Amino acid sequence: MELFNLPWFLMNVDTFLLRLAGESACLMTVHASRGSVPREKGAWMAVFAEGAVGTIGGGHLEFAAMAQARERLAGRGGEALVRYPLGPSLGQCCGGELQLRFEVVTAADSAALRQRLAAHHPPLALFGGGHVGQALVQVLSRLPLKLSWIDSRDGIFPSDLPAGIDCQHSDPVQAEVAALAPGSSVLIMSFSHAEDLEVVAACLARQRLQADLPYVGLIGSKSKWATFQNRLAARGFTAQELAHVTCPIGIAGIHGKEPEVIAVAVAAQILQSISASG
Repeated sequence: MELFNLPWFLMNVDTFLLRLAGESACLMTVHASRGSVPREKGAWMAVFAEGAVGTIGGGHLEFAAMAQARERLAGRGGEALVRYPLGPSLGQCCGGELQLRFEVVTAADSAALRQRLAAHHPPLALFGGGHVGQALVQVLSRLPLKLSWIDSRDGIFPSDLPAGIDCQHSDPVQAEVAALAPGSSVLIMSFSHAEDLEVVAACLARQRLQADLPYVGLIGSKSKWATFQNRLAARGFTAQELAHVTCPIGIAGIHGKEPEVIAVAVAAQILQSISASG
């Protein structure tokens, strides 16, 4: 059960690199695949002498690959690329095959690894550090996303933040919209409706010029959004532009109002949006 020294689903690059600072690891990356396989090209898992971060799909594949990774950590070498036919050799029902790349890495490789492993993590900006924002960060920080957390208030971000979150203080808060990475998904849930309105307006203005914010989500009810639409229309935004905003947010069918429940529903919708646009 040593795999569970760290959560097996944790895809946080910073968690991996933090541990790499003190010990070597064997990094396994899905190099290529054919047919039905448990993980996509680029998925990775870092195996340490004890424990691991990430996953390449679990099951017999992962068990066998981890054994090979530890052989390499012990200095016994092996081919850099290994082919795994999932049906014949491992008895898995997927039936496809994949190639895994093995490489022993140390702290000296950290800078290059950060750039490489985070390259495919879509950016997401969360405006608001309230109860739902705090619950969302706990969920989103465990997903393969590059997360920015923005608020206009001092002292709002907790001291025990998960690794890898970029916290930004911005007053006015909407000023940070211009600095967002291209392709950012945006979640808006500040402490006031006035701030929410300004962030939405800034996102729509940027979308009009650059069309590079694939998802803009606003927390609130249908009546809140109806009021916002009237105010935004008065500023010159068209019905087509307003249709780019999702409000209420979260996948349908989940009715709980607890921050943690909302966080799960919203995170699921973000993943749906990223899958649809990618």
